[in-house]
Amino acid sequence: MAEAYPWQQALWQQLAGRSQHAHAYLLHGPQGIGKRAIAERLMALLLCQRPQALEACGQCKACLLLKAGSHPDNFILEPEEADKPIKVDQVRELVSFVVQTAQQGGRKVVLIEPVEAMNINAANALLKSLEEPSGDTVLLLVSHQPSRLLPTIKSRCQQVACPQPSLGQSTAWLAEALTETSEQDREELLTLAAGSPLLAVKLQAQGVREQRALVTEGVKKLLKQQQSPTQLAEAWNTVPLLLLFDWFFNWSQLILRYQLTQDEDGLGLADMRKVVQYLAQKSRQGKVLEVQAWILEQRQKVLGKANLNRVLLLEALLAHWVQLPGSR
Repeated sequence: MAEAYPWQQALWQQLAGRSQHAHAYLLHGPQGIGKRAIAERLMALLLCQRPQALEACGQCKACLLLKAGSHPDNFILEPEEADKPIKVDQVRELVSFVVQTAQQGGRKVVLIEPVEAMNINAANALLKSLEEPSGDTVLLLVSHQPSRLLPTIKSRCQQVACPQPSLGQSTAWLAEALTETSEQDREELLTLAAGSPLLAVKLQAQGVREQRALVTEGVKKLLKQQQSPTQLAEAWNTVPLLLLFDWFFNWSQLILRYQLTQDEDGLGLADMRKVVQYLAQKSRQGKVLEVQAWILEQRQKVLGKANLNRVLLLEALLAHWVQLPGSR
């Protein structure tokens, strides 16, 4: 059964305590706060034949089938490969499932994550099922970025904002989840994960601090003209593109903030404070805003699964970055 996170307790009581359920829920919020977990808990509860105290019993035939991944009235739709789009053929298979009669005599439950991974054709193919699902069908849509969804998708769902944990809740949970890391390392991971504890654990598993060290060292060498954009673009081939664009966007934000406030406490993590301060002092604000706008534009292309030349894109990013100092 999916983990029950303490910061979801109030939302769970609200969802699980309903006598009647919407035909479609859109569970949205930042990545790494447990949206998939609460969707899976609700899916289990909706399919359970003998629910107890607002939870699936875990022992009935439906629960055992769900645990084994063979429940005939359950359908999970997600990308076939990580970071790839959900294809229209996958959605058509889902549509065929929705129109069938429930084999266990109860509900059919569909879970889709992330919804924004559907391309325009796939999203349009889903609309009919969202508007008029057959029989007693409940669709659970999980989204990290609801702003990227078609209005017609959002309007057909009951939207549920999933709560983000407080700093205290995140810190306490991470201390139990990452017992072999130091408190300082956990704080750094949580910062890199924008306060989302599950994402912090995922980043730790993928070696994010080592990746971050590689990138920050490269940026410093770039500004000292010790390495070229081409060399760095090739050296960073294992670092996820989205992570790189997130970091550079964050640094541009910190530069602008320091230019406006001169607040040294707002320079971000220690590994880039001196660089951020240097660039803030040496760069023209208008140029920083231009670079930031370019970063956002390219980030959207990455999110949209555009077919990009990674090396050329990173070379362009670093070429913009190296031109910042002296642009006053």
